[in-house]
Amino acid sequence: MSGQFEATVEVDRPVEAVFAYLADGRNDPQFSPRVLRIERVPETPTAVGTVFRSTVKDAGMKTAREFRITDLEAPVRIRWAEVSKNSVTAREGGYDLEPLPDGRTRVRIFNVLEGHGLGKLLVGLALAAARKDADSFGARIKAAAEAAIDSR
Repeated sequence: MSGQFEATVEVDRPVEAVFAYLADGRNDPQFSPRVLRIERVPETPTAVGTVFRSTVKDAGMKTAREFRITDLEAPVRIRWAEVSKNSVTAREGGYDLEPLPDGRTRVRIFNVLEGHGLGKLLVGLALAAARKDADSFGARIKAAAEAAIDSR
């Protein structure tokens, strides 16, 4: 079983700045409290093939995660696929960015979650939790991106 969750939010910053912020996955802990640590491999600007390795805490358990950037089209599209072997993974995910009037940006985030082994029984719970938090997740992205871009 697999399924998708998504959220859309408007960030009060220009699309190029929002893209740069989101393309650097090392910013994820600023809006995703489940991400305990993250690193970019190689330690060069994000490109197709870049891997982000993280430690996350889900349902009280720490797991290692690896996401590979599969598509990057500045400043409008970022795609990734999880390459780590966990019971529930993000088979595909991404950001779609759209410039709006007055220097704002519409951001759509999505993840397609997939269960493996025992995870086939858990993916429904993971999807329900992600869908329930989707609007709040979008709001956290908005707040973190606006604060980070202001501080540059």
